[in-house]
Amino acid sequence: MRSWTGTLRFAFQPIVNLTTGGVAALEILARPEAGDVLAHARRDPELDGRLAALAIRAAARQETLLPLHVNVFAGTLADLGGLAALREAVREAGRMPWEVTVDVGPPFTHVPHRALIEAVSALRGEGFRICADGIGDGDVPLRVLADLAPDLVKLDASLLTRPAVVRAMRTLCEQLGALLSVEGVETELQCAAALSAGAQLAQGELFGPPARRPAADVYVPALSHVTSATPPYGPSVRQFVRPAALLPADASAGQVRALLTGSPEVSGVLLVDAAGVPVRSVHRSRFLLSLSGRYGHALYADRPAAKLGDPPRTVGVDATAWEVLDVVADGDRDRTSDDVAVVDRLGRCVGVVRLADLVRALAENRVEEAAGLNPLTRLPGSDAITGEVDRRIADGRIFALSWLDVDGFKQVNDGAGFAAGDELIRGVGRALQAAASGVTRVGHIGGDDFLVLTDPERLDPLAVSVLDTPWSAGGLAVTLSLATVLCAPGTVTDHRQAAACLAPLKQAAKSLRGASWVLGHAGLPGHEIRRGSGAAPAQAGCGTGGPGLG
Repeated sequence: MRSWTGTLRFAFQPIVNLTTGGVAALEILARPEAGDVLAHARRDPELDGRLAALAIRAAARQETLLPLHVNVFAGTLADLGGLAALREAVREAGRMPWEVTVDVGPPFTHVPHRALIEAVSALRGEGFRICADGIGDGDVPLRVLADLAPDLVKLDASLLTRPAVVRAMRTLCEQLGALLSVEGVETELQCAAALSAGAQLAQGELFGPPARRPAADVYVPALSHVTSATPPYGPSVRQFVRPAALLPADASAGQVRALLTGSPEVSGVLLVDAAGVPVRSVHRSRFLLSLSGRYGHALYADRPAAKLGDPPRTVGVDATAWEVLDVVADGDRDRTSDDVAVVDRLGRCVGVVRLADLVRALAENRVEEAAGLNPLTRLPGSDAITGEVDRRIADGRIFALSWLDVDGFKQVNDGAGFAAGDELIRGVGRALQAAASGVTRVGHIGGDDFLVLTDPERLDPLAVSVLDTPWSAGGLAVTLSLATVLCAPGTVTDHRQAAACLAPLKQAAKSLRGASWVLGHAGLPGHEIRRGSGAAPAQAGCGTGGPGLG
């Protein structure tokens, strides 16, 4: 051991949350000054495990409260005894397992698959988090990546020149319930590319190089103009998670005070039980105010801090930002500034979110949405619908995409005037919104054209609400045409193909007399006439041409 531990140093590199701009965790990197220790560790699971343990002890000496990432070769993890030293080091450092993420890196070739998955399952059962490292620059098979079901996937920055690959990996991460991070980011252009492709985390020289002491501040370029990929119905809470300051449930008020006074950036402390489940929440200002009053220190310093705490506010790791706001709004008004604990499926704390981060991001989101609204109907344009179409395709969900327009709308404008035409369009938009349920999205893509995305079972009520309504403009009777394509999982690959399937159905609907509705199935020829008369011969349902949705 002495032959190499004396020349071994560790560096700390911040992992940055691209939404909040804060440091989410620290990766501990071994920096041997002599010899090729890492090459030996690749072949020696015991040596690799000792390196991971030394990394934890190095972080303990720096007294950092941030979550930690330690690197371990896949072969070490598959050797079930290889991480005994790491477990012991975590206990000695007073860390909780869920504050440590094990970055599993290549090579994966010749690593026993079953042993690797069993080792991951054992670590996860103890509370450790798992990261698949070196994706895009290693040899990890997709089957192994899916079976690992990691909490985090780290992509090499070289993939940013292939944005389709990064977006595909973001979709896979959503399916696995994982966050996406990009490592090796060196330029603002790479940072913008990572964010626009949907990455939530990043690390690299741009934010802060590996250093002997953990970085207190990092550089994050202003990227408010970049639109990141967000899950449906609001951004995921995962994008806003900050490290949580945790102490055992029986911690004294003096221990909490020492943590708060030594860490001015900490806004509160969560007291957790032995399993990591939050039991009390201690707010910084209220807690310090109680201790600073007359006799406060004498009364509380040696007593359990839980007496000065409140019941924790918690949300699941799969919640959206809007759901977090609901939790805050339903509570006491004097607790609106409290951190909200984010918990996993077992109730264990994985971090906290702050109200200020949510409000800022949601406000920016609303501004971007408002910029894309049609000024006549205040409905979103095609981008919002096509994005949702792609998400439902990625989720493997069946959906119905419909195109609705006014028959002979140019004649309406010419005969009744543009004001009457505008009022007709607004009325159709209001009717669609009124008929839309929580899973239905309505868009106005210009002129008299509307898009409706919904589940198949909601089609009939929506069609009835608009097609059975008597429409008129300036005293002239008006009818509507509706074309729908049902897209089962695997029948279309993206919104462009869905649009290609919808285009001939729209033409078929327009060829009918009166209020009309034509329904087809992606990948299948022909169509069903549900409303209208005087039909032209049925055509193939899904083509390659026709107008797109954008």
